[in-house]
Amino acid sequence: MKVAFTTLGCKLNYAETSTYERGFIARGWEVVPWKEKADVYLVNTCAVTETAEKKSRNLMRRAHKTNPDALVVAVGCYAELKKEKLYQIEGVARVFTAAEKPLVVSETIALFSSSVPSSKEAVSEDGVLPAYSTGERTRSFLKVQDGCNNFCAYCTVPFARGRSRNIAICEVVKQARQIAADGVREVVLTGVNTGDFGRTTGETFLDLLKALNEVEGIERYRISSIEPNLITEEIVDWIATGTKFQRHFHIPLQVGSDELLKKVGRRYDTALFASRIDYIRKAMEHPGEPKVFFGIDVIVGLPGETEDLFMETYNFLKERIKPAFIHVFPYSRRPGTRAAVMPDQVQDSVKTERVARLEALCAELHDAFVAENKGLPEKVLWESSVKDGLMAGYTGNYIRVEKPYDPALVNTIERITL
Repeated sequence: MKVAFTTLGCKLNYAETSTYERGFIARGWEVVPWKEKADVYLVNTCAVTETAEKKSRNLMRRAHKTNPDALVVAVGCYAELKKEKLYQIEGVARVFTAAEKPLVVSETIALFSSSVPSSKEAVSEDGVLPAYSTGERTRSFLKVQDGCNNFCAYCTVPFARGRSRNIAICEVVKQARQIAADGVREVVLTGVNTGDFGRTTGETFLDLLKALNEVEGIERYRISSIEPNLITEEIVDWIATGTKFQRHFHIPLQVGSDELLKKVGRRYDTALFASRIDYIRKAMEHPGEPKVFFGIDVIVGLPGETEDLFMETYNFLKERIKPAFIHVFPYSRRPGTRAAVMPDQVQDSVKTERVARLEALCAELHDAFVAENKGLPEKVLWESSVKDGLMAGYTGNYIRVEKPYDPALVNTIERITL
């Protein structure tokens, strides 16, 4: 039997799709490319924007056209939010909610064979699916947490993925050991609100980091998307002692205006955000050593964002934070959220223009970051892809470097001078 997968949205979705793939393979199924004829098509959907929802629907329709006899299965955020709507699409046989993710493989196979689902898999009390990505030799995304309790005014994630909950440290460590056994050298910790780890198990995020640091075979870790108010001085101080955790932080700012931060319900202000960045730099940046890479999420065009308020964000990033990269997203009006009914919605043309300005600033800041690191020692994890005779890799502080392809260096870490 053949199964094909396609994934939209975040790294968390990709980690979960990889887990479904391994589940099907373990039961004797063959994974084929999405555009090929398959017996089952699984779409891991996204609902962060209207465009993502439309893509999800179109992918299901295309799958049915490719093979009208196949089962089309949907999972992910859009599946949770609009389950009944997806069942109206021709060919869709099963839509799995967030709590049903651990049953995706067994129930889909049972549905295909018209048999009773296996009882080996069960939905956990908190409905958390342990997951990690496969497919890359050098890097894996490891899910450690799911859901969110923040209910920011613009966001559907708490409705789509539920309340904040997590897998126990012992289970995460088990997954990390499996990743190491596959020869992967680097792990990126992922979650909806990664730093909120421990809410359902009574453990702490720092406890998790310390346990993962002891896993043999994994040489580098990165922390993906951690809220600024959850980066404690204790965590930073421990990482700075010389652990496997890299000089690389992905932190959502969303907007650099205190007025808008308060309006949409963020749990910090610009002063706290800046103080966290300052503390990390002070603890982890020393003369003659690489600088810390900060990737910052920013939403453009939130309701009520005037030109003056946008410039507060622009200047805060350019003059105060000076990150290495800015992930820019135009605000997408999501039905059912508080922001969707707020007055002073920003025109799409204005959002597009502001996105362009921040992307230009991003290019400027990234060039400055690379220049600031020139001549400093770093370590590169070389990847297997080849383009124009060159191989590429990333330093610990996430600078992409290239050199002539050498197969002996693939999946190895080399000390270089930038």
